[in-house]
Amino acid sequence: MLFLALTTLLALQDASSSPAVGGAGSSAADGSASESRGADATPTPAPPRSGTPRTRPSPTPTPKASGDVLVVVNKSDGTVSVLDAATGKSRGTIPVEKNSHEAELLADGKTVAVSGYGRSGEPGRYVTLVDLTTGKVASRLDIGEGSRPHGLKALPDGRLLVTAEGKRELVVADTRSGKMSRIATGKDVSHMVAASPDGRCAYVSSLAKGAVTVIDLVAGKVLQDVVTGKGAEGLDVTPDGREIWVANRGSNTISVIEAKTLQVVFTIKAGEFPIRVKITPDGTRALISFTGSGDIGVFDVATRTESKRIAIGRDAVSGTDDRTFARRFGKSPAPVGLFVAPNGKRAWVAAAHADVIAVIDLEKLRVEDAWTAGREPDGLAGRFGKK
Repeated sequence: MLFLALTTLLALQDASSSPAVGGAGSSAADGSASESRGADATPTPAPPRSGTPRTRPSPTPTPKASGDVLVVVNKSDGTVSVLDAATGKSRGTIPVEKNSHEAELLADGKTVAVSGYGRSGEPGRYVTLVDLTTGKVASRLDIGEGSRPHGLKALPDGRLLVTAEGKRELVVADTRSGKMSRIATGKDVSHMVAASPDGRCAYVSSLAKGAVTVIDLVAGKVLQDVVTGKGAEGLDVTPDGREIWVANRGSNTISVIEAKTLQVVFTIKAGEFPIRVKITPDGTRALISFTGSGDIGVFDVATRTESKRIAIGRDAVSGTDDRTFARRFGKSPAPVGLFVAPNGKRAWVAAAHADVIAVIDLEKLRVEDAWTAGREPDGLAGRFGKK
């Protein structure tokens, strides 16, 4: 009897230690999983325990809307898009002149000038002034019949410099009164303009002559022509006013002009078709857009060497066969316009054939986003509050 009792007890213990399958303690999910595996399948083992609890990765925070705006000129649409500079969301679209090219924020901090360049056979003549507080066109400056206004630069005293390519002139406009003075450059395709920080000197690039015309704005006369390279176009001045960097798209070079001597002191052999230059607000780096290779070069101003090349990472969209550089550069996104945030942390690039604005993180030196505005984005400007 004792042997029988012990045997029965051991049998009960063995039964209680066996895993239950589909018993009363199993969940419905467990049951369905067993059916899907089949009766002979081995149960999936539980994951091993770790001494450190598992945590989910933190999601990337969504940028908050700001009072800062980025202004984009959409060349093919004849419009200006106003985007939230933090999120890229549209704040509005404003009609301007057909085939407008460049944009520039005036010294009042609320008005953006937009140059109406026109098309082949239809030269533009107006610079449109857009009031960002109302989102409407405030007025237009008539630069003259056949003038082809293109490059723009706002001066600290409220005046606006405008290159009148069709007239071979630099126009100095009082945007409040509409009064203008004209200074002959004598150079074909006087295309872009920059100015010294004190507003006393202007620098006008000539695509046709491969040179920069230096103009004394106080005396209202040309001081000198500085030969830089074939297809001189985009240019910018360092914040201390000591150097002018010029992109020569025809010779694939970047020229560094010393402002004191008005001599080219350095020439950088660069990538394919450099077209725009922007110096960062701290003066340490120069950003160059390369339309041909479809990327942005980052150059060290002190050493005059390239430190990084950032690809836009997009191809030209369909239907761009009639755009400016389509036949020459094929699938290139054709980056042209550049704008750098006043705090130097971000830059925006208008990829004219990809129909996007590439957003570049200047701390990580990479494209972090791509925003849409209109067709064939070109000139960029911005309004930013004090940080």
